[in-house]
Amino acid sequence: MPLDLTALDNAPRLLIEARLKPVQGTRFQPTGFPNLGPAVYESPDGRGRTVLVESAQSMANRLETVCWNEVADDWVAPLRGLPYVRVVDGDGNRLTNSVLEAHRINSEYIARAKGFEEVIERMGFQKGRTFDIRGQLAPALLEFDINSLIHGVFLEEVAGIIRLPRTLSAFIEADRATVAASGGVKFNRVDPTLKEGEGNVPFARDEYVAKAITAYFNLDLRQIRAFGLGADVERLLTLLALFKIRKFLAEGLRLRTACDLDAAGVAVTRPDGFDLPALDEIESALPELIEAVGSQGLFGESRVLTVRYEK
Repeated sequence: MPLDLTALDNAPRLLIEARLKPVQGTRFQPTGFPNLGPAVYESPDGRGRTVLVESAQSMANRLETVCWNEVADDWVAPLRGLPYVRVVDGDGNRLTNSVLEAHRINSEYIARAKGFEEVIERMGFQKGRTFDIRGQLAPALLEFDINSLIHGVFLEEVAGIIRLPRTLSAFIEADRATVAASGGVKFNRVDPTLKEGEGNVPFARDEYVAKAITAYFNLDLRQIRAFGLGADVERLLTLLALFKIRKFLAEGLRLRTACDLDAAGVAVTRPDGFDLPALDEIESALPELIEAVGSQGLFGESRVLTVRYEK
């Protein structure tokens, strides 16, 4: 029985919240930023401090990672057949791909590689002329790197006007958070008197505990429809985004050594009347839908474009 997505037909956004908790104990380690450390700020309701556990940038990468099978060097099984760009070196050895690269097809290993001209040609970009995001960029991304339709892209390697915002955004926050201070010592068993970090080195360590940890997901349904790629593609992009969310909550919550979380509950906060499908339901629906879109020629002649990167 096909998954019922009719509750999303006229909704501009799909908003999802997932309650998280540490797998063991109560402490967690938030993400850190250069020259800043953890992002900590006063809660708008005045009820304590909030910690940014995972940023939107990092979550985009994590939602991509759960889609890739490192051992097989391919999409995970339910996503096989989706288009992406593979990068090889001058000897034909695989280097990376557009699913794993942080900037997707704008990665220097892709946009500066031999063979990327095919993507530019498909986009029909001409300097000095108006560029149509809907008519030129969206179909090209569907053909070469469908992941960029979900997580966005800024092709500044080609031109500063070729950009697409994220369709799926996510972040994790911890509310009413307090510092759990601890520390330790790195021991030198041979000569603890050595200087410059080579002897005994005591250190301080800050982790956090919080009243609540929540993962937030925002899927821009209106943007998906605005691509104008047809009903099958709209359904595919929606289910692909839901797969990423479900897969991440099931398998991707070990964010760091000291930040291993579990999903304690998931809820749709908008629109009313939509029940989030289970992961196995989404996995069952995707292969047939991928083939349906592919049979329309929307993935091009080859679903994997190989480009050659040489220094």
